[in-house]
Amino acid sequence: MSERKYFGTDGVRGEVGGPVINAAFALRLGYAAGKVLARSYKDKARGAGRPQVVIGKDTRISGYMLESALEAGLSAAGVDVVLAGPVPTPAVAYLTRALRLVAGIVISASHNPYQDNGIKFFSAQGMKLPDELEAEIEAALDEELGCVSSEGLGRARRMNDAQGRYIEFCKSTFPNDLDLNGLSIVVDAAHGAAYNIAPHVFRELGADVHAIGVHPDGFNINKGVGALHPDQLAREVKARGAQLGIALDGDADRLQMVDGDGRIYNGDELLYAILRERMQRGTVEGVVGTLMTNFGFERALERLGVGFARANVGDRYVLEQMQARGWLYGGESSGHLLCLDCHTTGDGIIAALQVLTALRRNDATLADWVSDLRMYPQKMINVPLAPGLDWKTHPGLAAAREAVEAELGGRGRILIRASGTEPKLRVMVEAEDEALAVSSAERLAASLG
Repeated sequence: MSERKYFGTDGVRGEVGGPVINAAFALRLGYAAGKVLARSYKDKARGAGRPQVVIGKDTRISGYMLESALEAGLSAAGVDVVLAGPVPTPAVAYLTRALRLVAGIVISASHNPYQDNGIKFFSAQGMKLPDELEAEIEAALDEELGCVSSEGLGRARRMNDAQGRYIEFCKSTFPNDLDLNGLSIVVDAAHGAAYNIAPHVFRELGADVHAIGVHPDGFNINKGVGALHPDQLAREVKARGAQLGIALDGDADRLQMVDGDGRIYNGDELLYAILRERMQRGTVEGVVGTLMTNFGFERALERLGVGFARANVGDRYVLEQMQARGWLYGGESSGHLLCLDCHTTGDGIIAALQVLTALRRNDATLADWVSDLRMYPQKMINVPLAPGLDWKTHPGLAAAREAVEAELGGRGRILIRASGTEPKLRVMVEAEDEALAVSSAERLAASLG
């Protein structure tokens, strides 16, 4: 496939007012995507009518502008539009499937600050748009902007019950024989897309919910709250004497949790909590993590007899490996957790419900439930790279790596990768002993000096 000009690993993303996140580009993108989707719809010979897409967004001020521009472009291409308003990214994936639409579009920059925004697509199956369709949209973006006849213009309608539909879908992933009665939870929605959804989900299942991060103003998304700043949630949980805390990010596909003592649990620990419960029901063949997944998680799966594979960082790559291997579970340390037996994409609310399923079914605290998971200490050093230096063939680094691997003796791991944004090398070591991790990372970093 040719090199992408606009689409990255997670759609189109950038600073508002930049070369791609602006009204003019969104109009062209809507028209280009509309033409491609309309052609695909027609090719499938699905009878009369026009193709339909759903557009959801988070709470950034720029969402209004991008939504209107996309709507206009899609309409000009003859595509009907369903406007869902502020809903989580995984809600758009669900609505696309539930409404039998040709695609879903999300306007969000996830965990980024309000100055950024993005546009990404879901297929009719609620998964990432096939590469061939993305390539067609890329090509169509370079064509002249046009318009179908007046008779063929797409229509737009507001979907007033989008949030309610999604609340019910989330609740459906929690077992009917369980409830959350008597459980005190603090829910942090990061002033993002789940602000009017997440608290209702847990409250309607019986929990006593105190909500924070639920007052978006267009500018405060992810600011000092949510999954990127779980310390705020930890303080709130302890201050209120709550039993648990749930933190989402701006588009609610990322999860961090906090227990009553204020201890923060990352994605590796939460995925392990889910897997332990799933193994009570049957066999878990394998799990996909990333290059950053803690080595202790990998060793724990070995003890349980569960397969493990690492993908590149990014939930797109995790999902690709899961599909290729036929596995149902995967995730990232950052809190993107995928349970394909519940949903087609990563979902912070649904992942939290799966953790709560494990705790309620076993009458356990989160600390007790993951007590046999030993997370290895990590040490990361960013090493500046001199211009023209090929670190992959550097003899000093190669020798240091061989020596460190021998010293670790299978009780840790090394990860060395170049930064994608600056001339630096990320040198990370995990080991059973923190002092060993630190000294090993320093030794590797020094070898490049």
